[in-house]
Amino acid sequence: MTEVYTKPLVDGKFWLVEAEGEKLGTLTKEKKGYSFMRQGRKVDIADLAVFQTLFGITITEEQLKKEKGKKETKEIKDSATYSIYDFPCSSKPYNPIYDVRQKLPIYSKSDKSKSQYCAGYYVIEFRKGWVKSFCPKLITLERYNHRGPFKTEIEMKTVLTAMNK
Repeated sequence: MTEVYTKPLVDGKFWLVEAEGEKLGTLTKEKKGYSFMRQGRKVDIADLAVFQTLFGITITEEQLKKEKGKKETKEIKDSATYSIYDFPCSSKPYNPIYDVRQKLPIYSKSDKSKSQYCAGYYVIEFRKGWVKSFCPKLITLERYNHRGPFKTEIEMKTVLTAMNK
């Protein structure tokens, strides 16, 4: 039998159900039981034991709770500090490059992402004045006046104070 995994999307209320890397559907906790959405069809189910007979999927309360625990340990790992070219970044960097012309450490948040972010602390001038920013999108820095990157928040705050005077 194939191993079925649940990934919590909203803790204790909404899960993605997968098997062998393929999405099978979504599971939602209702007032009375659960509902399972699969291929555009919603099926209301009184308890998880009914999954086995309807879909051949075995999901237990323990499995849902176990996955919740896995998510909590993942969040602890994700909060670890990442950096590229000695500049801190908010998430694990993929495809890091250093743009020599603009003097910016650029990265993406996933391997296939087309959005690019700049590692470090910045101050950016919007209509209302200068504001602080941590790892802004590259397009934001291209559109607005900015100072940075800074390696520490203290450096950035010093420049921000000077810019707002």
